[in-house]
Amino acid sequence: MGAKETILEEIRRFPGQAGIYYHSLVSGETWGYRDAELYLAASIVKLPLMAAILLWKSRGQTSFDDPVTIREDQKIPGCGAVQFLNGDVTLTVGELSKLMITISDSCATNALFRHYGAMAIHEAFLELGMIGTQFNREYWDAERENRGINNYFVPREMGCLLQKMYDRTLVDEASSEWLEQILRQQQINHKLGGYLPMDYPMAHKTGDEEDKAHDVGIVFTPSPFIACFAYVGPQMQAYEDFIRRATRALAEENGGTDLPSPSL
Repeated sequence: MGAKETILEEIRRFPGQAGIYYHSLVSGETWGYRDAELYLAASIVKLPLMAAILLWKSRGQTSFDDPVTIREDQKIPGCGAVQFLNGDVTLTVGELSKLMITISDSCATNALFRHYGAMAIHEAFLELGMIGTQFNREYWDAERENRGINNYFVPREMGCLLQKMYDRTLVDEASSEWLEQILRQQQINHKLGGYLPMDYPMAHKTGDEEDKAHDVGIVFTPSPFIACFAYVGPQMQAYEDFIRRATRALAEENGGTDLPSPSL
């Protein structure tokens, strides 16, 4: 049984909502399971927000040098470093963007969300091909969450965005190259990279909450591939391990035959 069959057999057994999108960047082989559904996004929508900022930057509508101030009362817990800085903090769009992607800083993300506004983000997502993927509210906005206003992503849409980046057609060549390089600097690597050697080349973005385990990205094996994993359900830790094992199997199938055995 090949990696595809083994992965699909196992993913169907997870309670809750589990999905995967796979695309070989060499052969073009594409397959998935529940990959066109909407998933509660956790931090995954930070990736298309970054693409939207690059779109506006390419048109001269924003600059990485634009200052954005985060007041003390706007800081939130969760991932990131901005919450630990004293007092009001002013950072540039470029600095906030790097924090949003590399360490999934939610204070930085909220600042960018407020800076550009929900309507502009919605319109940019549509232009980028994000039809189902939505960024509707800030992180830790309990009032809007209680009203059923949430953020969502579609694994297949994330895969298509990553393919455009790889092909250097996401916004333009310079934007695609910049996005790939910042995704390669992702510091949260315990899922896609969990059973790969340390610092194995990947360009990816994670998403985690108490019942959510997501990771979407490109693994640069000799034959690079896109893998977008999504899960909302009661077995988050088991699904994280599934991501690690599935990515390892796909890496071996795509030419990573010299990978050392994982430390279990």
